Amino acid sequence: MALQIAYPDPGGVGYHPVLYMVRLAGELFGVSPTTFPLGQPSTLTKLTALLPRGRGKDDCLLISPSPRHLAGLLELDGWRQRYRRIVAWVFDSFWPNEIPRFARVTRVFDEIFVTEQEDLDTWRRMMGVSVEWLPWGSDVLRLGSDNPTRRVDLQRVGRQPASWDDDAKTVAACQARGLVFAGRPSMFDDAAENQRALMNAFAQTKLTLSFSNSVSPASYTHPSREYVTARWTDALASGATVAGIPPRSPSVSELLWPEALLDIGSADRDEGLAAIERAVRAWSPASARRNLSMALQRLDWRWRFKRLQESLGVKAERLETELAALRDRIAGAGDARAVAP
Repeated sequence: MALQIAYPDPGGVGYHPVLYMVRLAGELFGVSPTTFPLGQPSTLTKLTALLPRGRGKDDCLLISPSPRHLAGLLELDGWRQRYRRIVAWVFDSFWPNEIPRFARVTRVFDEIFVTEQEDLDTWRRMMGVSVEWLPWGSDVLRLGSDNPTRRVDLQRVGRQPASWDDDAKTVAACQARGLVFAGRPSMFDDAAENQRALMNAFAQTKLTLSFSNSVSPASYTHPSREYVTARWTDALASGATVAGIPPRSPSVSELLWPEALLDIGSADRDEGLAAIERAVRAWSPASARRNLSMALQRLDWRWRFKRLQESLGVKAERLETELAALRDRIAGAGDARAVAP
């Protein structure tokens, strides 16, 4: 019996945190992930996908960037007869209208995990199989930081509302308040290099700046659903507090902690800077320690992998070793207000 981890890779730096996680999962499960661009299945392939599948000896974990990438299963050699169990983990699960027809009518997946708790009822109704919540995370154990000396007060991350989008103007506005602002961080084509660089930048700042899609929309964001992404989890893993206007969703309420977010109440830069200045003046290294401690307990990818391991019923000795290291790290952090799984 063997495990295959498959990832239909959409490309682009926006999904680099997921690709980094896929490679980490492969390392900890002891397999080499299969990554490939999502093709366009032929009409015959789509029709035959509606037929019942057999049961083989291997297992498949399909990590799907969005619901439409569930079609990546059809591109795996022998998928119809090869797998004993097929489990999918869907990231942008707030687009259920993109679920491929074959996935809805055949119940080919044995279990599905979605990143947004709010999506559970819809997916359960549409898919007719076990659907559970498995949220975003971060590689806190390896890349997390509680660096007590942070030269930057506010680090921009990703898209911003119009008032915040010009980094030169934001630099000037921050300097007028005695604040150090860092604009768009450098991006790299390699997912691992990009992840390390981003989290190193986050470890040098007290606050990062991120806004929910409700106040900072783009062509690729959902028009009404709010959701958390790596902009929040990676920053918190690096000890930084996330300033801005956070997503309002059940996932955020359950996953994060009060000190994780600074809601500045407005997308207007000048209004927001007043709240940010107060937070910077009150900042201490204890804030970074608290964020790292909570991130170790709630956000590390290894907790997500453990749940997948339980669903698949496979052995993963390297994962167990790193989970033990993660528990030791948590115990050393000494925060009694939360307990590791």
